[in-house]
Amino acid sequence: MNGPLPFLRLHNFRDLGGCPGDGGRAVRTGRLFRSDSLAKLGGADWERFLALGIGTVIDLRYSWEIDAKGRVPEHPSFTYHHLSVEHRPYDQPSLGPSVAAGPYLAERYLEVAHDGVAELSRAIEVIATAGDRPAVFHCTSGKDRTGLLAALVLTLLGVSESGIVEDFARTGLASERLLADWRAEHPGRGPVWPGYGRAPEEVMRLFLAALTERYGSVRGYIDEQLDIDETVIAALRKNLLEPHAGEGTVGGEERRQGQTSPSRGLLS
Repeated sequence: MNGPLPFLRLHNFRDLGGCPGDGGRAVRTGRLFRSDSLAKLGGADWERFLALGIGTVIDLRYSWEIDAKGRVPEHPSFTYHHLSVEHRPYDQPSLGPSVAAGPYLAERYLEVAHDGVAELSRAIEVIATAGDRPAVFHCTSGKDRTGLLAALVLTLLGVSESGIVEDFARTGLASERLLADWRAEHPGRGPVWPGYGRAPEEVMRLFLAALTERYGSVRGYIDEQLDIDETVIAALRKNLLEPHAGEGTVGGEERRQGQTSPSRGLLS
């Protein structure tokens, strides 16, 4: 699994590629990224971002967050989608020190999973139909809302629970820098909650277990609550998983057993 990409102001931007997925095929690298807020882009970071060739940006934040902090700069090279998946705001930094991160955040994720079904469904469809260009999705820290969507996408790609949990926990590599940003924005203060900015594995494990208890599996939740068309799921796998043995991509076209067909997703 890939680590964070080297940006100056983005602390949690990383490639979701590299995990083994359906049928042992790896998730393709350079095709789907997750990040903390892209509103922080500028200067050399902006040039580095554009060099990735991203064609789709999905912003999972509230409208009031965008009004306060801005959004990714506009550019003709990509399409911007605002899909606010969370509907019940809560103030993590102000939580009491006795609040256990695992159970508390897993419960908040369950709220998002049920309140944000329309936005989550649309986000997965947008990712699936991004075609040959990479996509990125983000929230503020790139941990909670972003981590939830990443878990659902990776599930549809056949990534194991351990792989999903590992991806979630990698935000821990960015925690200190994310905390430093928060302190810079709140001089003389520190978050009351010790769990702020952290990404313990327990959070994702409890969330996935809760979905499995209610729906039989995470895929059961996706099928019952998100009701995503099978053609969208097929497009997601086509675009984001490495080809089967005997397939390859040459000159923008996919080759299999001597036949060629467009390499774009089914719905692109």
